[in-house]
Amino acid sequence: MKLRMTSLALLALIGSAVQAQDTIQMGAVLSLTGSNATVGEDVRRAVALAVDKVNASGGVLGKKFNVIVEDSGGNPTTALNSARKLVSVDKVPVVIGEYSSGITLPMAQYLVKEGVTHINIASTSVKIRELGATSFNLIGLENLGNKFSAADTWALGYRKVAMLAPNNAYGQGVAHGFKEEFTKLGGQIVSEVLYTQGQSTYRRELQQMSRAEPDAYIYTAYGQESAVLNREAFELGLRAKPWYAILLSMSLSDTPAAVAQGQLGMEVGNVYGEAGRAYQAAFNAKYKEGTKTSYTGYAYDAVLMTAAAMNKARSTEPAAVQAALKELGKGGYVGVTGPIVFDDQRQRIDPPYAKLKYDGKVVPR
Repeated sequence: MKLRMTSLALLALIGSAVQAQDTIQMGAVLSLTGSNATVGEDVRRAVALAVDKVNASGGVLGKKFNVIVEDSGGNPTTALNSARKLVSVDKVPVVIGEYSSGITLPMAQYLVKEGVTHINIASTSVKIRELGATSFNLIGLENLGNKFSAADTWALGYRKVAMLAPNNAYGQGVAHGFKEEFTKLGGQIVSEVLYTQGQSTYRRELQQMSRAEPDAYIYTAYGQESAVLNREAFELGLRAKPWYAILLSMSLSDTPAAVAQGQLGMEVGNVYGEAGRAYQAAFNAKYKEGTKTSYTGYAYDAVLMTAAAMNKARSTEPAAVQAALKELGKGGYVGVTGPIVFDDQRQRIDPPYAKLKYDGKVVPR
């Protein structure tokens, strides 16, 4: 009996190995559970849609293409373990993700150390630039985003603002960068609060900000925590003043429409041109609803660009894929988020941004 079980296990391993040989794979670490689960699931859908697109176009190197998705749980340790599994067990040459900069940075540092290609699709900390030679970035980082949001809020007529952000790598970067850019324009930050994530209430922080009597509230927050912040601000009467969200779709992804109504904000650009419109139509058709955040397009582009790089390199070896990605990034690869051109540090040049408002859903203004 023991011999029979051993044989069955051996057959299973052989079958798994044969299947792996017949399939070209890459990896993704996404926040499928935790405070950013709404964003993570939205991005997972885009990844699945991209896989469908690649396979409908002939796959990669004549084989079926697949993305192995692992859950970060919204936790840096879990994300790191997921990345280790993708590298050591699944042997993938490319990993995309995560979402929060505080999770992405240690995970990506591990991938770079292992020589595996990392593609950033959502994190905006300027420290992303420092990850190293095997990391590529598709999205606008804080230095550009802060300049855009400061100019936008100034143009809206806000002069004395209160600032609210999470007390992590991302939030600290936004708070510092926005303040620097806004004060250059002549604006004033009359209250600055970095909140601790995971609290059941933020009334104390909100009341502290309101005492400064700002013209407007500038904030950024993750989905489920933002829902608490927005509800309590609404209950405290703070919505009598304008609320402006940096990364609006992220900040409102879990907030009820009645509470979110009328908020303004900015966001990384989501879709562009004919390719973007076709992507949105395909997403709507497959999932019977539109995207909930602006990060899906970046994940979609990352998957398609990886498949294109593998086909261009005629290889799945990380170094060959990285060289092909650089070549694609020289010629202006056209993705659903627009033309993708890399600088010599593998950072996207001139990433898109958008001015948005919430009117039943997040729409352009």
